[in-house]
Amino acid sequence: MNIRDLEYLVALSEHQHFRKAAEACFVSQPTLSGQIRKLEDEMGVALLERSSRRVLFTDAGLSLVAQAQKVLMEIKVFTELASQQGEAMAGPLHIGFIPTVGPYLLPHIIPLLKEAFPKLELFLHEAQTHQLVEQLETGKLDCIILAAVKETEQFKEIPLYHEPMVLAVPDEHPWAGQEELAMEALNGETLLMLGDGHCLRDQAMGFCFAAGAREDGSFKATSLETLRNMVAAGSGITLLPKLATPGEKSRDGISYIKACEPVPTRLITLAYRPGSPLRARYEKIAQTIHDHLAERLALE
Repeated sequence: MNIRDLEYLVALSEHQHFRKAAEACFVSQPTLSGQIRKLEDEMGVALLERSSRRVLFTDAGLSLVAQAQKVLMEIKVFTELASQQGEAMAGPLHIGFIPTVGPYLLPHIIPLLKEAFPKLELFLHEAQTHQLVEQLETGKLDCIILAAVKETEQFKEIPLYHEPMVLAVPDEHPWAGQEELAMEALNGETLLMLGDGHCLRDQAMGFCFAAGAREDGSFKATSLETLRNMVAAGSGITLLPKLATPGEKSRDGISYIKACEPVPTRLITLAYRPGSPLRARYEKIAQTIHDHLAERLALE
């Protein structure tokens, strides 16, 4: 038995499919299948129901999967402790981002982090909040950068910046020429929104509902770029996070207006597991990001 065998077992439990589990582990399907069977022989217990067409774990298999997850987490902590004994800002670092942050934040910070910490090996992962939370819990990610929500309260969180949301309207809209607009002006208006699963959706809707606006129930976007294209096509108005907007007042058929009274904002944080020994590493990264955005983007 070795660590890799445990990784195969956990991957199979997560993907419920031999081929997908093998791809996730970067091995062939016969290799993964053979190692699982070898593990069964070594343990002297059946982990899977072989007669089923689906991947079904026996009770013993489920118990061992749970224990394997704990073992792999302890190995993750062990590795982090070892890393802490060497250079604090060196080695691999797996960072997760939500889709409404990653594409707009990364161009600003990746060159910065590579210059500031050249010995860090950055691995970037994009997923929705609930997926990032699960991956951080299980040790697949070292830290995650996302909007602070209830699901992240279990982790240690370092505030990075408060990001305002900007009202995006078609150039032909009556508000297009305004520099700023009070949120109360949205009373009775209908706004385009992201679909379920995006935390920005809930945050934006909270501000809109408070102002008396409602959601366009006929359309839910899968990304901010889809929202932007819908606004450019004259299909409605929406709120976009500031980093996702250009510096110009108007571009590509869309006018951007500062929302105020109150300013709709979201807090972007860097979250990590409470037991991680790499706290100093995360704090340095967070401080670097915070200082850069406060200076360059005037987000505070």
